[in-house]
Amino acid sequence: MSRACALIFVVLVAGNVAFGQVQTLTIPAGSPEDKDLTAITAEQDNQKRIPMYQEYIQKYSGNSTAVAYANWQLAQSYQAAGDLQKALEAGDKANAAAPNSLDILVSQVTIAQQLKNNAAAFKYAIAGGVVYNSIDKEPKPADITAEQFASDQETEKANNKSSHDFFQNSAFSAISVETDPKTRMDEIETFSATFPKSGMDEQLASYAMLSLSQLKDNKRLVAYAEKALESNPDNLAALVMLANSYADANEPAKAVSYAQKAVIAAKADAPDADRSRKIAAGSAHSILGRVYANQGKTLPSITELKSATALLKGQDEQQYAIAGYYLGWDYAKLSKLTEARAVLTEVAALPGPVQTAAKELLTKVNTARAAGK
Repeated sequence: MSRACALIFVVLVAGNVAFGQVQTLTIPAGSPEDKDLTAITAEQDNQKRIPMYQEYIQKYSGNSTAVAYANWQLAQSYQAAGDLQKALEAGDKANAAAPNSLDILVSQVTIAQQLKNNAAAFKYAIAGGVVYNSIDKEPKPADITAEQFASDQETEKANNKSSHDFFQNSAFSAISVETDPKTRMDEIETFSATFPKSGMDEQLASYAMLSLSQLKDNKRLVAYAEKALESNPDNLAALVMLANSYADANEPAKAVSYAQKAVIAAKADAPDADRSRKIAAGSAHSILGRVYANQGKTLPSITELKSATALLKGQDEQQYAIAGYYLGWDYAKLSKLTEARAVLTEVAALPGPVQTAAKELLTKVNTARAAGK
């Protein structure tokens, strides 16, 4: 870190000043705090700097600026030494002393990511986004014009734009690896409020709908998906989710309508169709097959399910298993036992929600074949 950064850093101070007011905190040149910092930064051995920073923090415990800065540097020393948990703890103390320092929050996100502590990384990233957003909430000083104040705010935001983007991307990354649907949904809502212009609306909608589907919150799922379609009528995640939701709710007309729209939007047979588009189309064909099977329309169901299995095989094991199970059911219903056995044997070998049902149906098919039916 440069000597200039060691002496001056910008924080937004909470509690002691009006919310959002930007302050520049300095360690005056030539002061005892400055001289002691100079001695610490001159030490080349990182391990020796750690106790020096600890002593410095104790010595200047009444100076919040010195405490914040020294703990921040201590965190980086621990990080360099590979002691990431102590680095995070020291960074927390720095953050407590200067809760709105963007530099400290960037450091904390980085350390949390290295620890693979996604919850902490998300928390610090959101805090950083809130700090950045507060620039727009700063009160205008009485001694400058509105034009000058607006210009100063834009400069402040431009100077910190890279930190803002880091926080935004880090928070989204934490969402993308979160496995608990409730936590993921809570994080999506917090992210959307903090970074309303992220440009990640479609990806967020996909994660949100997945979360709501896993939570079986059908009412919110439908509302979220329909809202997503307002901004993008070809949103594949929304179309497939709505088709599946209406199929489960025994509303076949709506399920068929959304599934057919998904098939058209996915263009799975196009040369540039990627894996996600093929899975979306395959899932939509599978939903159509399920609906037709439940309506007793066996031949149309087989047509859709054959398309589904062709698209899903090797792409999405679970969706393939669902489509394969229904295809096996249809074949069995038409007494095409050889075809039923072939597909059900594959599905029965795949762990998942339809494995047990597939095994049971396969047993019945084998029994029927043995009896010569």
